[in-house]
Amino acid sequence: VGIYRAARTSGKDVHIVLNTIANSIKPLLNRLAEDEEYGKKLFINNETAIQRITEGTLLIVVDNNRPSRTECPQLLQLAQHVVVLDHHRQSRDCIEGAVLSYVEPYASSTCEMVAEILQYITDSVKLRPEEADAMYAGLMIDTNNFISKTGVRTFEAAAFLKKSGADITRVRLKLRDDMQTYKARAEAVKNASVEGAYAYAECPSEGLESPTVVGAQVANELLNITGVEASFVFTVVKGVIYVSARSYDSMNVQLVM
Repeated sequence: VGIYRAARTSGKDVHIVLNTIANSIKPLLNRLAEDEEYGKKLFINNETAIQRITEGTLLIVVDNNRPSRTECPQLLQLAQHVVVLDHHRQSRDCIEGAVLSYVEPYASSTCEMVAEILQYITDSVKLRPEEADAMYAGLMIDTNNFISKTGVRTFEAAAFLKKSGADITRVRLKLRDDMQTYKARAEAVKNASVEGAYAYAECPSEGLESPTVVGAQVANELLNITGVEASFVFTVVKGVIYVSARSYDSMNVQLVM
């Protein structure tokens, strides 16, 4: 999920632009949207963001460092102050001219990186339980429940979020899938093929609101098969083929992709 966070430097006007919302995180987002502090200021569409952007706007792009993968590249051109926080490898097509570009491929997730920043930037940062839950959910999703790309820093971030009020049971309940999504994932795993150390599958997209997210979940599931070192899941959405790849330490699928 690509997220823009646009914040006025005064700290009084904060917005998050999120047009594509996966079913698995909707409960978390709905909970934030109902919060008194965030309220209606939390989610706005791209057109509104373009209208509201000013010379003092700080645009923070998370979990992505490529302009072509953002939901609204025009915002990058309009904002004079851009910050990039990402844990994916930096490619040639990267966001240029950022006042801060923190790209750390060895981090498990962007949530881990943000948790580290919050711990060391100042002692006065106090996360609200809703925020801690959201970040803890990000850790769980990107590490496949602390199985993949999990290091000491990951658990330190998780401990910080737990101290900040994250409730593990509450997070897991919020991340449950609906029956249609669960069946689609099971169908993809059922029809998967294994060749040597590699597993391949096609994830159905019909009737799914976020088929690419389900494809990523299937890729994680295939790594649980004995002997599989890497998985590749293909999802066709509106004539475009999307690929989700996962692996253990023996192969770097980011380089393969």
